[in-house]
Amino acid sequence: MRRYVMSMLVGTALVASTLVGAGQATAATATPRPASATTPPPEFGTDWHDPVTAAPPVAKPRTKSCEVTIAEARFKDFTPYEGDYTPPRGCGDRWGKVVLRLDGKVKGRQYDRLGYLRVGGVEVFRTSTPQPSPDGITWSVEKDVTRYSETLSHEQRVEMLIGNVVNDTYTGIIDVKATLTFYAREKGADARAESASGRVTPDRVLPLGDGTTLTTPRNSERIVAEVYATGSGGGCEEYWYMTVPDAVPYSCEADNGPYREVQVRVDGQLAGVAAPFPTVWTGGWSNPFLWYVIPGPRAFDVKPIEYDLTPFAGILNDGRPHEVEVSVVGVPKAQTGWSTPVNVLVWQDEKSERVTGRLTRHTENPLTNKSTYTPGSGEAAHRLDTKGGHRLSVSGHVNTSHGRVTTTVTRTLANTSVHRWTEGEAVDALKATWTDRETVTTGGRSVRTDRTYTMDGTTTLGAGDRLRTEISLGDRAESVTTHGGRRVGRTVIDDWYDGDASYRTNVPREERHAVGTSRERYRQFGNGGCHDRTLATVQGTLTEDRLRC
Repeated sequence: MRRYVMSMLVGTALVASTLVGAGQATAATATPRPASATTPPPEFGTDWHDPVTAAPPVAKPRTKSCEVTIAEARFKDFTPYEGDYTPPRGCGDRWGKVVLRLDGKVKGRQYDRLGYLRVGGVEVFRTSTPQPSPDGITWSVEKDVTRYSETLSHEQRVEMLIGNVVNDTYTGIIDVKATLTFYAREKGADARAESASGRVTPDRVLPLGDGTTLTTPRNSERIVAEVYATGSGGGCEEYWYMTVPDAVPYSCEADNGPYREVQVRVDGQLAGVAAPFPTVWTGGWSNPFLWYVIPGPRAFDVKPIEYDLTPFAGILNDGRPHEVEVSVVGVPKAQTGWSTPVNVLVWQDEKSERVTGRLTRHTENPLTNKSTYTPGSGEAAHRLDTKGGHRLSVSGHVNTSHGRVTTTVTRTLANTSVHRWTEGEAVDALKATWTDRETVTTGGRSVRTDRTYTMDGTTTLGAGDRLRTEISLGDRAESVTTHGGRRVGRTVIDDWYDGDASYRTNVPREERHAVGTSRERYRQFGNGGCHDRTLATVQGTLTEDRLRC
């Protein structure tokens, strides 16, 4: 087995299964401020800057607000926090925005851990944690959870878990507080639009819980599934993008190599495909010094994959239970390692008791998944070239009170990667790109979203057991909305991370002599305004914090 395998979430176990609900999530950060004028130390010490990301804070309306503490716990094992939630008083029962905030602190020694927060069985938030300094760190994350307003309008049971292990070696107890802030709706704001496509907040949020059976209201006119798909649990699926086919000489093998695809089926029929985001947790790539201050994209705010299931509404609206199943292509048989909780968001036609319809077209191209292994010897590296992809297009219509509405969903996936490693894996490198292109057309309105994820990293174990990791990560999405053939909206999000860190392995913490730099630039522009922030660190000191917009 590999000596320096990437310890991302070792020891973490998540309760799997619950279709998730998450709105347009945004990692929370402090307000930009001048970077520290302190000269960076020559190497990492016992303390460093608290974790921060360059993502924009959640925009908040200037209306009356009410705050509710939804969970407060100290996690030191795998016992979930359980409590009761009561909606706020004094802010009405229909809100303009609801913002979740998690504040955490931990000190000592601890791995990164994966966690969730559920309200009434609905998973409203999934996160991972930073690794602490001996002197301790604090961090915070914000997320727009307005789309769960229907769930939050009733008294509910709350469950939260950040699975953790505390002993003589791993001493860090994770102390967290989660709050919800409710903002009153602005006067004159239109609560509902004529059609489901114009309403941001769904009428119902249905968690699948521990089963796969779904029964939707009979007047559902739009249906969207959310899946928080995360590879986790201490095994190779935490870094699935580095696995190789069986019989290839590498420390992490899988049945068919590194290609992964998250699929949703309705009554056994393929209803949605998507590329999972290649999250790097804060112990990833064998080098926690890369992520102490700036985490990789999405590490603190795990976004769900969305699948528009509206073409299947005519089938789902018959009042009977239907099977909705999520699976991950490429996971070795009988092996765990993925968590895929699901929420189903439903928009109803309030003027109809029953919305009928049918699935009119279902076209699936054959899934491509091919890995080619080229052996190496001596100083020549082994090489695995992988190409994968899939395409699915479905159409269906619903007969609503405002006429027949046809929805077509087309999604095209592609993945290429080159993985190189030497004997003993003293050098281990990956260069990979994933694209996930989706078009949803409803009536005369069309939304095209192009997602591109990139990873380019190399870990080298050199003289004196000195381990060095150089890595770049990219998370980009462009969304274009057209109506009647005319472009009416465009938004681009581009999150880029670069890091380079090294330390001495197999020695006590104080003898590692670690050094490292990291940089993140997060840009967002288009209809949602402009955000352009850059952060940079040297040896855990924040050396740049620049806001261009």
